[in-house]
Amino acid sequence: MGLATTILQSRAVAALASPHGVDRYLELVNPMWAATEVRARVVDVHRETTGEHPVATITLQPTSTWRGHRAGQYVQVGVEVPGARRTTRCFTISSAASAPGERFTLTVRAHSEGLVSKFLVERAEPGLVVHLSQAQGDFTLVESPATPTNNHLLFITGGSGITPAMSMVRTLLRDGYDGHVGRRVTFLHYARGPEDQVFADELASWADADNGVRVVLRHESAGDPRFSAIDLARLVPDFREVDTWVCGPAGLMELVELAYDGSPRLRTERFKPPVVKAGSAEGDVVFSRAGTQAANSGAPLLEQAEAAGLTPEFGCRMGICFSCTARKSEGTVRNVLTGEESSLPDEEIRICVSAPVGDCVVDL
Repeated sequence: MGLATTILQSRAVAALASPHGVDRYLELVNPMWAATEVRARVVDVHRETTGEHPVATITLQPTSTWRGHRAGQYVQVGVEVPGARRTTRCFTISSAASAPGERFTLTVRAHSEGLVSKFLVERAEPGLVVHLSQAQGDFTLVESPATPTNNHLLFITGGSGITPAMSMVRTLLRDGYDGHVGRRVTFLHYARGPEDQVFADELASWADADNGVRVVLRHESAGDPRFSAIDLARLVPDFREVDTWVCGPAGLMELVELAYDGSPRLRTERFKPPVVKAGSAEGDVVFSRAGTQAANSGAPLLEQAEAAGLTPEFGCRMGICFSCTARKSEGTVRNVLTGEESSLPDEEIRICVSAPVGDCVVDL
């Protein structure tokens, strides 16, 4: 860590920059300068497929504050969508594990109701700056060339669920995974048809190479069988004893879980938002500047302020951009993501992730 970064992350500088934080001022000078937040610039956009739900792979150069990711993890992405405030969604990282400050990729499918996914796939161009969280998630690879075994690894994916598996196998191959010493990988993927198959060329190259990776693609439009325990047993007879990662639509996930019948070798990942721990729904919340008081609902203060008819400034709504910082003069708040509580008087809090515990007074 450089001296300048150490100074910028100090409490003294944070106090001088209050209430918005050091990063608000650094961002005004250069969007890629940050002391604690993570942002990234789009450096390349590759359209993987077209059609009703097109897919694009987006290469991001993060700020130096990016701590890297483990294969299989996801990241929260905040974008400034024209006509809307900053909107945030989670996307799995598709590239091999990254080091701090290193480039990585997201492979995104545009859904008709997905504001962020449609924007990224259809409108993202090099130069666009997005806001990020640090990498998150425990659906990660446990095998590596540094921990040699003769394990057989099985990946079962469907649709967009292919992305974490791609990250894992890309990491293994990049780091020297060797099929000649007894290691094997079976990569089983389900897609609607060849036109919807992402990473088709790369998967074909894996299948053709002498690397211990077996690729099996099932395309519904080609009449290939849907997932069944019988079909899987033909491919991998002892599948319940094989370390398996599965990610995809809910229907596929349910069928795989039934087939594995509680086997501890099965690891699953479902697309869902982070769990939010609500505060105590007791007491009253006072918005002192507006002269408004309401019963505490237990929701984050940003939501309670909006319910009271206020329009406080906000950005990411996930606690990383500091746009919603406000002063709490009295009371206790709980961080809804971490569960950490604070009762300090006259402290700056991020109201999007701070829920009051009992009575609370906020300068809004």
